Amino acid sequence: MTPVPGIARNRRGLSSLPALAGLLLLTLGLSVFLGVADLSVSDIMSVLAGNGSPEAQSIILDIRLPRIVTGGLAGIHFAVAGLILQTITRNPLADPSIMGVSQGATLSVTLFLLFSVFLRDPGTTARITEMPLEWLPAVGMVGGLIAGAAVYALAFRRDLGPLRITLCGIAIGAVLHAIAIGLIAGWGSARIEVLLEWLSGSLYARSWEHALFLAPFTIAGLLALLPIRRALDLLQFEAPVARSFGLPYRQHFSFALFLSCGLAASAVGAVGPIVFVGLIVPHLARALAGAKTQLLLPLTVTLGAITITSGDLIGRLVSQADEIPIGAVTAVCGVPLLIALLRRTP
Repeated sequence: MTPVPGIARNRRGLSSLPALAGLLLLTLGLSVFLGVADLSVSDIMSVLAGNGSPEAQSIILDIRLPRIVTGGLAGIHFAVAGLILQTITRNPLADPSIMGVSQGATLSVTLFLLFSVFLRDPGTTARITEMPLEWLPAVGMVGGLIAGAAVYALAFRRDLGPLRITLCGIAIGAVLHAIAIGLIAGWGSARIEVLLEWLSGSLYARSWEHALFLAPFTIAGLLALLPIRRALDLLQFEAPVARSFGLPYRQHFSFALFLSCGLAASAVGAVGPIVFVGLIVPHLARALAGAKTQLLLPLTVTLGAITITSGDLIGRLVSQADEIPIGAVTAVCGVPLLIALLRRTP
């Protein structure tokens, strides 16, 4: 008997999950054991067992592990946000930048770092101190959410359709990006290096604070996806078709859009606007799983974590002390992948 194509794709997706889980564990292990600092396997194992020298503990527990966890969570955010946006807009080229989220975060971080709003030191009347860089993830997330809300409000006034959302997102994103670039070109700041590093998309100097910042959004976002999995399947169709199945189209469309913006904005705030992850990963997941959301979600989550973690590892190892930002790695690797996927698309 000839196997049904959909069933064959589902079986392939299910068989891919264990392989991808193993690949993720391998990538995480290599990220722990490999790096610029030359540590022996025995030193690293001692640290993981709760012992080890203070230097080795600092490198593993305070540098490598936080950036690995932060990168994995950010990869999940970008990938799932891209999956949602591509589904509800029915646009295979949709990613967080299409909603202006990345550009809104970029502008807010640019304003924060360049003009750096000074605060008075509570202990004196004369001294002033710069706003702490620890606020950067929250600032970026707020800027991204505001941009997403602006796109939603503009599209909502007439028709909350995929095409209008896309056009409004592109227009607002272009304006916000132009303003940010103009500010960077026209103003100097002692924090310009921090800004350029953030804009390139980087896990450099990411700490447990960044991981703890992302973790609640990761858990909440994934839990919020579970009850709307069937709705996402129906949102792939035109509004009249989705409504014929009893789906409250506008409410579910709005909720999915808000969820994708929240995931993307929090990730951009923590690690910067890393490109191609939200665009490429959902396509890779579909190539393995077909169009079933119950397979797409776990595959997308796993592939998102693998993409960022492996990209960060490549950037660290290729250039050693002068590490390549992960945004550059994903851009270089993402272009040939995108071309290959486009060639396979009928």
